[in-house]
Amino acid sequence: MRIYPLVFKHVFTKMDPEQAHHFAFNAIKTAQRAGLTKAARKFFAPAPKLKRTVMGIDFPSPFGLAAGFDKGATGILALSDIGFGHVEIGTVTGQAQSGNPQPRLFRLVEDRAVINRMGFNNEGAETVAARVASSRLELKAGYAGTRPVIGVNIGKTKVVELEDAVGDYLASTRQLAIHADYLVVNVSSPNTPGLRLLQSVDSLRPLLSEVGQLADKVAGRHIPLLVKIAPDLSDEDVADVARLAMELELDGIIATNTTIGRENLTSDASKVEEIGAGGLSGAPLKQRSLEVLRQLRSLVPAEMALIAVGGVENAEDVKERLDAGADLVQGYTAFLYEGPFWARSINKDLERML
Repeated sequence: MRIYPLVFKHVFTKMDPEQAHHFAFNAIKTAQRAGLTKAARKFFAPAPKLKRTVMGIDFPSPFGLAAGFDKGATGILALSDIGFGHVEIGTVTGQAQSGNPQPRLFRLVEDRAVINRMGFNNEGAETVAARVASSRLELKAGYAGTRPVIGVNIGKTKVVELEDAVGDYLASTRQLAIHADYLVVNVSSPNTPGLRLLQSVDSLRPLLSEVGQLADKVAGRHIPLLVKIAPDLSDEDVADVARLAMELELDGIIATNTTIGRENLTSDASKVEEIGAGGLSGAPLKQRSLEVLRQLRSLVPAEMALIAVGGVENAEDVKERLDAGADLVQGYTAFLYEGPFWARSINKDLERML
């Protein structure tokens, strides 16, 4: 199970990071299509004691995969088979878009971090919705007990002006909400110009209100709705979001997205400067995301779900987030460094800890 870090060091580090991501992800999906991950499902499955109910949904484990890894919902079944309690797909936009020019994904290996400026590259809500629908049906049929959960993360199409953002989010909601176990409004990526301006309370209020109403209407049931926020918000702004979430009776908040900061890195400063703009994720984000989580937990009621993400590398990090008040925990960047046995390792260690 420690073979992957060697493969990463000697093979993937010599490849363009985006190409390496596609190569590794395609290998996991190929194993799923060949029936290998299904055959090994018991080996990867979280222990029954890790099951928990959040937002009225049964999760087989508190640990899941954050949005950004499976943008197009092409690998939900494969990722579920290898131990993730939930898979959050996306970010999906109302219109298909190619994202920012390449190169747009960069490793900071010394920091176990990644900088990306992908730009919400995806095939659009209509195409992705069909995949989510198919995967949800297969998960329902394939799991006798608690099945892995599908979250859907939606964002703004780049060519849509900010004043038209609500309509763009509604277009995605109309296509995707009925197939989602829960829905996330992403207003915190640094890679879509102006997007973070939507984190202001005055902009968030109509956006979240209208998305929530439409989601429930098209699905014919309540779709848990969350908002994903940036770690770069001031404590005052975090408190404002918490108050708005309570006012609108949101189901939860995801804390946090990537950061535009570059503090406390051990990587060569000239290399970091050469990479340029983008969101930083991975181990350097650990402390700030934990601070935001603790602040939110002190402000929102216990029944409001908090999903912690940012710098999560191992079971100790997951337990620390749970102890700090998170209901669920997500990871992403460490998956790129640790490989396909990562979720299983975390679940096994959590089983011993809890």
